[in-house]
Amino acid sequence: MAKEQLKFWSLVELFEFLPRDEALLTDVLRELTIETLNGYGKEKLSYNVPFFYGNKSICLIFPASVPRSGVKSGVLFGFWYGNRLKDENNYLTHGRNKQVYYKIYQSVDEIDTPVLTNVIKEAVDLDKSFRIAGLVATDA
Repeated sequence: MAKEQLKFWSLVELFEFLPRDEALLTDVLRELTIETLNGYGKEKLSYNVPFFYGNKSICLIFPASVPRSGVKSGVLFGFWYGNRLKDENNYLTHGRNKQVYYKIYQSVDEIDTPVLTNVIKEAVDLDKSFRIAGLVATDA
């Protein structure tokens, strides 16, 4: 199967495809996200990767081995509306995209759990504000 034709129908298929280091990193980031969301929003496979959304898109976890990741190695953890987050610790990379801010991890040891958890919580608060402001739209 050519890379351009990849389509994962389940997380199992995704994890079977990924190299072991990316699978581990993706799993740890995914579990941290689910735990931090604490029942808020939903998860789906979008762009062939774990994608979390509530009123709008919240975040995604994009392993380098999946086509269109835009990274050469590791796993990208992106915030769809990163440009609207305070990110007081300057934890996220702004990159070329004006909206999606992200952090690329090469290993589980690089994850600063308290900081990432705070950024995820801030993204959830932002997502909740979309409902209040009446800005709910389908963009996932």
